[in-house]
Amino acid sequence: MAALDGLPPLRDVIQRHGLDAKKALGQNFLLDLNLTQKVARTAGSLEGVTVFEVGPGPGGLTRAILALGAKKVIAVERDSRCLPALSEIAEHYPERLEVLEGDALKTDFEALATEGPVKIIANLPYNVGTQLLVNWILPKQWPPFWESLTLMFQKEVGERVVATEDGDHYGRLGVLCGWRTNARMAFDIPPQAFTPPPKVTSTVVHLTPNENPIPCSVANLEKVTQAAFGQRRKMLRQSLKALGGEALLNKADIDPQRRAETLSVAEFVRLANCL
Repeated sequence: MAALDGLPPLRDVIQRHGLDAKKALGQNFLLDLNLTQKVARTAGSLEGVTVFEVGPGPGGLTRAILALGAKKVIAVERDSRCLPALSEIAEHYPERLEVLEGDALKTDFEALATEGPVKIIANLPYNVGTQLLVNWILPKQWPPFWESLTLMFQKEVGERVVATEDGDHYGRLGVLCGWRTNARMAFDIPPQAFTPPPKVTSTVVHLTPNENPIPCSVANLEKVTQAAFGQRRKMLRQSLKALGGEALLNKADIDPQRRAETLSVAEFVRLANCL
């Protein structure tokens, strides 16, 4: 892609700006520009789309998104050391890259979504990725402001996102994502593709909104899933005791002797609606 967009190789950018990845910020830079393009392409056509990106670092994924025709990229970066490198990309793509310095967990992405359609594409920092996903899939208003989420996680987290009942990775995250979205794992990325190499394989997950999820209180669904999976080895009559136990389960027509991992998303929603 260096030839495609006329910008220097990422390794040169990192060396010139002294951008060693910081473990405290959950940083692992993806330098393979073929892979950054593959991530961006997983989101589908970007023509006329505003893309939100979190933690762009030296801008490898940012460059891929812009090269593939996104109308605009709004990138949130906490590490001020990366801003000069991102400024070079902004100069190369006039008025198409806006960089906001700040904490993504404190950023009101919906308020930034003034020009649609919006897609979110990000190599998420390991230490905040799950919370950002939950924030995006549990807004009060649904359908959400975004058309799709194309996100990179540790593979273990990706497996939890797409998990269904009776699977080894099924838990609270799988229920919440299964209720509000259609999620699939797109492809894995090996540790050696990153600088520095993490100790785990990464995976790219693509999520689109479920346009008509069963109506349910978000707060109640979170309470039920947190209690049920907080003591997942116990029968539901015990793990849900503080929320009504057998009385709640009987009201929802669910066998009190079942365990959390056996319940479908629809059954968890039914429990939440009976709470």
